Amino acid sequence: MKGSRFTEEQIIGILREQEAGAKTADVCRKHGVSEATFCKWKAKFGGLDVSEARRLRQLEDENTRLKKLLADAMLDNAVLKDIASKKWRDDLPGNSRARATAPVPGAYPAQPRIVVGTGTGRTAQGHPQTS
Repeated sequence: MKGSRFTEEQIIGILREQEAGAKTADVCRKHGVSEATFCKWKAKFGGLDVSEARRLRQLEDENTRLKKLLADAMLDNAVLKDIASKKWRDDLPGNSRARATAPVPGAYPAQPRIVVGTGTGRTAQGHPQTS
């Protein structure tokens, strides 16, 4: 977005000229701005001091930054919900439940099977998984 040619101090100075008694059209012509721009400035900065205008600018910048952070967080949340709702592991070609619960190669027959893809960290019998 294009920034203003005028700082907050300059805008407030222009508004003060008009408040001191100069005609709006003359002030606008002198500074090279349209009357519509002058009216927008008066609506935004009318009655503010320079320090208050600076604080307003800081708050607007902070608000913009926070809105971007919120949008990013909402997007991340939507993506995570989308991933969690899909059974993406089952959608892979050649992947089946029988294959996911197959015994670990090289394990003794007496050892419990490890369930792959449940995310619980437990064996097929419900016991905690040991590493």
